[in-house]
Amino acid sequence: MSRIGKKISEVRMAKGMTQKQLGKAIGVTEKFIIEAESGKKVVSDDLIKKISKALGQDIDTLMLDGITQAEDNHTTEKVIKEAPKVVKQEVQKVWDDAFSSVLKTVPVYEYDLNTVIETRQLPVISNKVEGLSKDKVLYLRIVDNDMIAFRMLKGDTAFGYTTNELENNAICLVEYNGKRAVRQIKKLDKDKVLVISSSKGSLNTETLPVKGIKVLARLLKVEANL
Repeated sequence: MSRIGKKISEVRMAKGMTQKQLGKAIGVTEKFIIEAESGKKVVSDDLIKKISKALGQDIDTLMLDGITQAEDNHTTEKVIKEAPKVVKQEVQKVWDDAFSSVLKTVPVYEYDLNTVIETRQLPVISNKVEGLSKDKVLYLRIVDNDMIAFRMLKGDTAFGYTTNELENNAICLVEYNGKRAVRQIKKLDKDKVLVISSSKGSLNTETLPVKGIKVLARLLKVEANL
């Protein structure tokens, strides 16, 4: 029911007049009055004047407009109150977008490449980080002393990038024999590779078929845990 329709209905019933009687008094059908009161019909200013005259009471559209204005004012006040919060969020988004173009948040992973231990901020230059695709760079927390000869100790953090390419002499995070480890890879031929580690001060080697090893990331440099 519209506000004007509700007002007509209230005044009509207060005067003890039926919808049929009101319709007849102003020259419209009972159906029109029913639909006007329910809000299905738009009541013109001329009809409002006729209804006011028939009911002996003004159907004050100014008063109704005042209600609408008050509600609009309330909405406006609410928007004004909430504006600082919205503006703050938009400003923060602008700054985040701006910094994302110059800084990259790089995760420090465990060997599962899912668990993030911490993050580092690195500069983005020409849409790259350290000359690499910014979407592929990562840090890896070394979990053992299997690469002592390569100056990689437990607790150190190695920087690199995700890749599945098997490169000769590269130090990589690999998966083989149901485990993940950091190893140096040497190609023996097109079908075999040598997997090298160096625990306890000596080199340990293992020959594997190329299909038996999966490269997950290549490591380029290491930061010692002092």
